Amino acid sequence: MENDALIRTRALSRRYQVGQQPVVALDGVDLDVGRGEFVALVGPSGSGKSTLLNLLGGLDRPESGTIQVADLELGGAGEAQLVRYRREQVGFVFQSFNLLAMRSAVENVEMPLILAGVKPRERRPRALALLESVGLAARAHHKPSELSGGEMQRVAVARALANGPMLLLADEPTGNLDSNTGQGILDLLRQAVAAQGVTLVLVTHDARVASYADRIIHMLDGRIERIESGERARDALKSS
Repeated sequence: MENDALIRTRALSRRYQVGQQPVVALDGVDLDVGRGEFVALVGPSGSGKSTLLNLLGGLDRPESGTIQVADLELGGAGEAQLVRYRREQVGFVFQSFNLLAMRSAVENVEMPLILAGVKPRERRPRALALLESVGLAARAHHKPSELSGGEMQRVAVARALANGPMLLLADEPTGNLDSNTGQGILDLLRQAVAAQGVTLVLVTHDARVASYADRIIHMLDGRIERIESGERARDALKSS
């Protein structure tokens, strides 16, 4: 793999069986994503973007083709390798936040650190520093029910960054937020890309959200239809 490519897929395919009917979710996808790049996956429901995100996260396996992230070929990796990969190398941000309701913000951010075996005296300061970096130092001991939607997503971003991942996967991270709050979350994600060199792959239906990316991958029927620069998309939105 070239030094500047973190992700490389070749002829990547995935089918699902729905009753007696096979459904093609991905159909021979070739894609390279550079280290520190922000890529948006867009397309209608059923286009394959969420399937691709799940494969990149090691949450699913391809039917055929290859999917390589850094030095790990995910399709051929053992289950223990995938568990370690998800725990140490990948951060996930979801539309529904997925916070533990009975845990405070700082305890939610600590969860990946606990799973990674980080000692208590190290993980609490790290979790607090992450909350400070997303503007939530004063809300560290509040539970999700005491936070706004935007604050919950900020906690989720801090949690995703807890173990210093090389890859951040975001599935409609602004889908439950108003436009102003969503823009704040996008700014946070871009800051993580810039400051930590994280590679970000984001799924969205929103053209304005996608325009934040370096590149926009348009998907249709399990294939890459076209690739557009984020700069071009931003220019088109300004002129519309």
